[in-house]
Amino acid sequence: MSTTPPPHDLVGIGIGPFNLSLAALAHPLTGLDTVFYDQRPAFHWHPGLLIDGARLQVPFLADLVTLADPTSDWSFLNYLKARERLYPFYFAERFHIQRTEYDAYCRWVCENLPALHFGHQVDAVRFNPEHRCFEVDYTHLGPDGEAQAVGRTHTKNLVVGIGTEPYVPDPLKPLVDTPGVPVIHAADYLDHRTDLLAAGHVTVVGTGQSGAEIFLDLLRNRPAGRERLHWLGRTEALAPMEYSKLGLEHFTPDYTHYFHALPENVRDRLVPAQWQLHKAVDANTLAALHDELYHRSLHGGWPDAVLTPGVHVRTAGRVATTKVELHLEHPEQNTRSRLTTDAVVLATGYRERPLDRLLAGLDPYLRRDNANRPRVDERFRLLLDPTVTTTGCHLYVQHAETHTHGVGAPDLGLAAWRSATILNTLTGTEPYPLPRRTAFTTFGLEQRRPQIPSAREASRLTPLTDRI
Repeated sequence: MSTTPPPHDLVGIGIGPFNLSLAALAHPLTGLDTVFYDQRPAFHWHPGLLIDGARLQVPFLADLVTLADPTSDWSFLNYLKARERLYPFYFAERFHIQRTEYDAYCRWVCENLPALHFGHQVDAVRFNPEHRCFEVDYTHLGPDGEAQAVGRTHTKNLVVGIGTEPYVPDPLKPLVDTPGVPVIHAADYLDHRTDLLAAGHVTVVGTGQSGAEIFLDLLRNRPAGRERLHWLGRTEALAPMEYSKLGLEHFTPDYTHYFHALPENVRDRLVPAQWQLHKAVDANTLAALHDELYHRSLHGGWPDAVLTPGVHVRTAGRVATTKVELHLEHPEQNTRSRLTTDAVVLATGYRERPLDRLLAGLDPYLRRDNANRPRVDERFRLLLDPTVTTTGCHLYVQHAETHTHGVGAPDLGLAAWRSATILNTLTGTEPYPLPRRTAFTTFGLEQRRPQIPSAREASRLTPLTDRI
């Protein structure tokens, strides 16, 4: 007679930097049984944007573990030591490392953590009240992505870190994945770079960091005087990222606690207003762009490159199957125009992947806010019905809580702190003591406990079966 094995302590869904941070900090905790699944065959961090020379916008100390445990075996400095590159790094005097190096560091960590299982696609999650644990159904994928086997595991705690997905504005969706003119998202830039360099005219849409890096890379590699590039976006200016020392304190645990305690309507108003904290362009990238443009003007004439902020793309269509026509609007001037181009790169950002499909089996237990989003407590747990939480089962999220925890949710500098918070909560101990204060700024006139908005009426509980 077969018996169900004891449930894991923690199952992670998705192995991006945030769940990788959690796995690395969980590894030395003896007695903690963890497993992490990801449908990809191996770890790769934004491979389409690993442009030569592009650097992280956070210092190397914002690795997977250091800000929670500087002595960890999985620190970036220990990676350099293991690769016998510590002295070269020391003499390089680089506080901000290249993205390619961060990607290599994360892959090194993946190679050494036995709890990670790539090629495993999680299909469904449900709560089993009889066994008082979560059930996780998954499919084991082969190297070609084809299903090889199915399985089921059980766990007391789940952490979902499935990251983001490329965002394409509605006016441009009809152009994507249509044969003829290349219209690609920035996430796939390097896969199409050769074709873009050969195109007659290229337009980059989006004036954030990715748009700036791609425009700079194209500019550097197209003939002087015949660049034929256009860069446009919705922001009113090609604005630099807020990178002042006190401004950066918005990415501290202190600010996260403050933000979480604010009323829901105040949080919703703040996030879009703080775009320059995390969606603008690094000042060094803007300087490099100006240097390149200036260099190309030394022998007379201006480079054939147009940089236009404050522009909205109203509609778009294909012209004679070989070109794209963008219908543009400039709200400040109240003017409209058309731009014909041979290729388009959509540096239009990313959105948090929705959790609804993955967590459909848990929907009767989820508590939601006034905008129908999952409510997340201060310790990164989704608020679930007491019939689940009184059994000691909890569901954590990583990088799916901007609406409750603010602009620091996607920031690498808070990864180790959030992972440590989750592990401290899950174990009921304090394997990673956390600082009591992290900012010189005092946010607010008084320290408030988090305010949890009233939930919409809870769905009636229905029996759950082995199939969804």
